[in-house]
Amino acid sequence: MTRLDTKLARILAGQYRPSDFIIADAKDPDMGPSIGSAGPHRGADGSWSRLRTRGEFLDQIRAIVKQDIVDVMLVSASNVEVLVREGLFDGSAVKPAIRANDTTDIWVMRGAAYARSPSRPFRSASLAHVRPYTDLGLYSVTFNHDLDADIASLEAFKSFRADAAANGFSYFLEVFNPNVDARIAPDLLPHYINDCIARCLAGLTAAERPRFLKIAYNGPKALEELASYDTSLVVGVLGGGAGTTRDCFELLAQAEKYGARVALFGRKINLAESPLAMVATMREVASRNLSSEEAVRTYHAELARAGIRPMRTLEDDIQVTEAALKSAA
Repeated sequence: MTRLDTKLARILAGQYRPSDFIIADAKDPDMGPSIGSAGPHRGADGSWSRLRTRGEFLDQIRAIVKQDIVDVMLVSASNVEVLVREGLFDGSAVKPAIRANDTTDIWVMRGAAYARSPSRPFRSASLAHVRPYTDLGLYSVTFNHDLDADIASLEAFKSFRADAAANGFSYFLEVFNPNVDARIAPDLLPHYINDCIARCLAGLTAAERPRFLKIAYNGPKALEELASYDTSLVVGVLGGGAGTTRDCFELLAQAEKYGARVALFGRKINLAESPLAMVATMREVASRNLSSEEAVRTYHAELARAGIRPMRTLEDDIQVTEAALKSAA
């Protein structure tokens, strides 16, 4: 069993403790923004003149897996093949997973406008070809309060579940906030999303259901509602934009406090000055050993020890800037 399996078993048995909080590194942006999402190749002084290459991006994945703090490493099918074949996960407690679909709302390549239209379902990865490397994937759905678009998404989700069953493949479900105007009042939108999640899972047997959820953090009330509605469903939050370092740690702290048991962060790790220091400090916050403010100071102290220049001053980086976090900070 991987560390993920052990933690999920304790959570579902009602034996959760903060050290069981699951952290996943979402290193799958090549399935969406692509080259630009690999992040800048920075010097210790913070300067950069080019983006990382695929090889450098893979090196970062290798370093984080070897650090042995995250519980899940989410990558593209092409990258999991490389990493598993070279033996990166041999004897590792870190679970490899792949992005199993790449809907059009994540097609945010430079100059592209695809994401301005209601999300359409699409899958690049073949589960039959991925299965030798992992049996876990992320499947994403976006509900837009658009009957035709949402039915198409749900039909594709149904087809995926059949394919997953045929290939002995499990999944976790990502539900994005609408990527276009859903014509729903802002205060009701988080609850619309909760209802969509509960409704689409209600018709599934236990064998068809996701191992856990990945959703946007839409504030304490909405998260508490979903996390308490069905205790057989493990709720996780996605990271969203890079934000300040305080935003990262505050999101983690609030998510854990209000019922989430998983955090799947991409840009918040990938674009950090020191991804390894970021991950290590995230674990301390999730385990309730550090407050979000203390964690920012700890992270900056680690950057100073490593001779890395931070992107922001401590005064700026310790601010909460994301709207969903401010009310409960």
